[in-house]
Amino acid sequence: MQNKSQQIISLIELNEELENYFSNTIIPQLFVDANLVLRKFTPPAMKHFKLKDEFIGRPLEEVEENFRYHSIIDNIQVVIATGKILEKEIQTTDLRWYQMNILPYIVRKESKTNGVIITFIDITSRIRDLKEQESMIAEHELLLDTVAHDLKNPIHGIGMVTELLRRLQEKKNMEKLPVLLHNIENSLESMKKVIGDLMDFRWKEPNKVAAAELIDLESILEDVRLTLAPQIQESQAVITVNLECSEVTFVRRKLRSIVYNLVSNAIKYTRADHHPEITITSVREEDYVVFSVADKGIGMNENECTLIFEKFQRVKSTFEGSGVGLYLVKAMVNAAGGKIELESKPGKGSVFKVFIKMEPSLI
Repeated sequence: MQNKSQQIISLIELNEELENYFSNTIIPQLFVDANLVLRKFTPPAMKHFKLKDEFIGRPLEEVEENFRYHSIIDNIQVVIATGKILEKEIQTTDLRWYQMNILPYIVRKESKTNGVIITFIDITSRIRDLKEQESMIAEHELLLDTVAHDLKNPIHGIGMVTELLRRLQEKKNMEKLPVLLHNIENSLESMKKVIGDLMDFRWKEPNKVAAAELIDLESILEDVRLTLAPQIQESQAVITVNLECSEVTFVRRKLRSIVYNLVSNAIKYTRADHHPEITITSVREEDYVVFSVADKGIGMNENECTLIFEKFQRVKSTFEGSGVGLYLVKAMVNAAGGKIELESKPGKGSVFKVFIKMEPSLI
């Protein structure tokens, strides 16, 4: 009789200790029995998931919506069935992140799982920080690729002009010297802009990325024309422009790089016996400004259209290039919530359509 009384006292003390623990812990915790009935929860769990005292003793399926994580019952059943701890990061429907640990509550004498204890640790801020860091790393990688690519282009232009100067000197014909010098100045100015953008980015606050602004497409096109002047002159390219919608919101450096790559490619990928014919348009389609660059160049087959946006993939090895330009274009457009589409046929030319998301205030 005395042993039984001592056991009861011990159980009462143990229960009081458990109640004291559940009352004072700062971690959201639940105790669910083997029949999936909610038996206990800590005050932080009450706060996080808006639980009420009257929920105790009710089947978990009646209150699972409070946890805003619809797989919770399935996860509990797995732990009860296997007796193994389940640890996972989850996102609830209110967009918060938790480290969820489900531990089996094992009755030692019977060697069976009689329920689970679930712990939730809010890691929303940590996940947000990680995502911001990933975004910053991606932005830096994209910037480095873009800078390397954009510096290569004016250097190539200077090389072309230098070759023309050498030919003119041999022929002792220097009438075109002022134009060629002007082209060199434009290429140098483009290089200065790229380096200037790099320095601006380098000295900005570490957690800041380049800001989007309202930009006139006409000004971007004029800048690109000046930069590509040697190529346009050498190839005798004809460029027709019709912009129905001229204002877009974008990062200036990135938009310039996008337009430059598309126009430069349209000039480059032309049959040897033809002068480039390029048509540049912009229209509004639903929530997008669609900027298009169409050419009558060599075109591509279906497989090439798929590969062309992959990094370091070049489908025409007879033309100069590194296979990075269109990869950068797609990356920058996608990062801004837009998309890029390509229509092309071998021998008929290509049409690149860049869908730039409009600001809500402009829709």
